[in-house]
Amino acid sequence: MSYTLMLFESHEDFEARKDPARQEQYLAGWRHYTRAMQEAGIVVYGAGLYAPETAATMKRHGGETVVQDGPFAETKEQLGGIMVIDVPDIDTALEWAARAPVATVEVRQNIPQLK
Repeated sequence: MSYTLMLFESHEDFEARKDPARQEQYLAGWRHYTRAMQEAGIVVYGAGLYAPETAATMKRHGGETVVQDGPFAETKEQLGGIMVIDVPDIDTALEWAARAPVATVEVRQNIPQLK
């Protein structure tokens, strides 16, 4: 079964990405995590995302399209990346989510693609 792990990061996490004094420690956690997933043979796809301030949000209201620079919602955590994994069940997906070097991971089963 295919699951998407949505990996949420705090403002401090995004700052650590670009702070030379903290970047290596930040990246080491991700390298360890993704290497373990690759060695387990469960990775379908993964990608980190640029910081929220680089985003654009599109909304539709009454047939009108509105584009806003930056993230739609100001929250304590923002989506920092995704991993799509192929594991037997939700419990296994949650076990991998618990190993992520972030505090919050949303786990959802993917809808099978139509053939």
